[in-house]
Amino acid sequence: MIKPVEIVESFLHALSIRDMGLIMSFFNEESSWQNIPHPSSKGIEEIALMFSPIINKSSKVQWDILNASYEENRAWLERVDRFWIDNIEYSVQCNGVFEFDLLNGKIITVRDYVDLGEWRERLSKSQLTT
Repeated sequence: MIKPVEIVESFLHALSIRDMGLIMSFFNEESSWQNIPHPSSKGIEEIALMFSPIINKSSKVQWDILNASYEENRAWLERVDRFWIDNIEYSVQCNGVFEFDLLNGKIITVRDYVDLGEWRERLSKSQLTT
């Protein structure tokens, strides 16, 4: 059985190499990702639609874990998500609750607490949209 920390580390690696196929391999049709308080992205197609614009625009992606707490099939991750677009770094502070299918190494749910208003304002100043 895979441990939550192993899934997290592998997922962060997939993000860092910006491989959408590898990123999406962590999800299945039962998976969901919610940027609280916005509606959830459910299933592979919706999660891919959420990730692909920022991954495709970024020349570099790095998510730094500030604090982490792990349980049997859950992780709480306080992090700074960093994206480089046109040689400018954009970062956003997040606190996510991740739940896992440990048998299959999948991320089942993410509830990410992030100020998307602040994030969108930063991007709009550079004439980018997500």
